[in-house]
Amino acid sequence: MNLHHLKVFLAVAEAGSISAGAERLHISQPAVTREIRELEASLDLRLFDRLPRGVQLTEGGQRLLDYARRIFVLEQAAERDLRDFAQLEQGELHLGASATLGAYLLPPLISRFRALHPQIFVSLEVSNTEAVTRQLDDGRISLGFVEGPFAQADYDHRLLARDALLPVVAPRHPLARTAAPLQASELQAYPLYMREPGSGARASVEQAYRVHGLEPRAGMAIGSTEALKRLLADGQGIAWLSQRVVERELASGELQRLTVLDLQIERELHVLWRPGASLSPAPAAFLALSEPPH
Repeated sequence: MNLHHLKVFLAVAEAGSISAGAERLHISQPAVTREIRELEASLDLRLFDRLPRGVQLTEGGQRLLDYARRIFVLEQAAERDLRDFAQLEQGELHLGASATLGAYLLPPLISRFRALHPQIFVSLEVSNTEAVTRQLDDGRISLGFVEGPFAQADYDHRLLARDALLPVVAPRHPLARTAAPLQASELQAYPLYMREPGSGARASVEQAYRVHGLEPRAGMAIGSTEALKRLLADGQGIAWLSQRVVERELASGELQRLTVLDLQIERELHVLWRPGASLSPAPAAFLALSEPPH
């Protein structure tokens, strides 16, 4: 059914005559008459009885009038909804992030976004790099924030920042009492407390060790960075943790940084989205907000 025909029909039905309908629509009476005849022909049904003064709906016309009103109420609702959606007055934003980004970098960004767009519902799922990319692939999130290696050809992406992983131990660890700088090979005698497989931090450590011809020896695999920091208190293990994550503990003396001359681990923090995808207004606005200042 042609919606323009239906709009003309509704105007005539509500105005009560061809002339009044034409005036309401700002078109000529012959044009209105033609539209009505084309609609009646397409439906094979007479919609109006022509009277000396005006028109009167037939029974079929009465039935169509009810549908026409509902259709155009729905059309107006759709226009309002999409206008609000485009102007960030409603909608949803689903984000995924690996641990460091989810705990330290994203919360202030989300707070800023919510201050600008309080009507947008925001969800954040914190997991690891492997899980974040899987959520992107499945369409469960619009933007993924990762801190480890990923298949760059599979995603559109942007560099957010660079981050250093620092080797840290408890103050009572044997290496904490060593004043001289260390060689990476000296770390091999102690177990590594690492994040779980699939974590970006773990992948960065394993990659850096192997570049130096070392084999990382995992003594524990922990799915939480906070739990990993607490477990270092046993004084046995070494962990490579983000500088952002351990600033407070290093300042308070709860943890101690080791100086390793021949092994520094840096990684890049990225935001990812599905390749070629047209981002909705909310993800596009959040992506713009997360852009590093020039």
